[in-house]
Amino acid sequence: MLVCWSEGQGSGIHDHSDAHCFMKMLTGSLHEIRFEWPDVKKSTQEMNNNVKESTEEMKVLEENVMKTNAVAYINDSIGLHRVENRSHTYPAVSLHLYIPPYSKCQTFDERTGRRNEIKVTFYSKYGSRTPYKVSKIGHK
Repeated sequence: MLVCWSEGQGSGIHDHSDAHCFMKMLTGSLHEIRFEWPDVKKSTQEMNNNVKESTEEMKVLEENVMKTNAVAYINDSIGLHRVENRSHTYPAVSLHLYIPPYSKCQTFDERTGRRNEIKVTFYSKYGSRTPYKVSKIGHK
């Protein structure tokens, strides 16, 4: 997947649904912030409803600046991350490879560690949603 980052644009904190994520910077630079998985605390009500939530600020593991031609890798055992184009004057472009591809992931609130499952959607250069197609390869 090719990702074009406008000036000041960034992702939320997210996981990778047990996929491997490889990223290469094609132009510009991006700032990556890696986070620990939030501690899960259960209240009596949450235990009864089988809901797992955190209530503490997320802990930063490390920060990296990825410049043109840099490569990066992350998976869920390494942690979570947010990626940002902190430039206010230059866009950035990165190439991403997800193995296996995924259609849902979790996003996290940095202040509380609360998680939310989201459906991943992709858009074309012109703002039109790209169609989601299930591959028939290997299926009978």
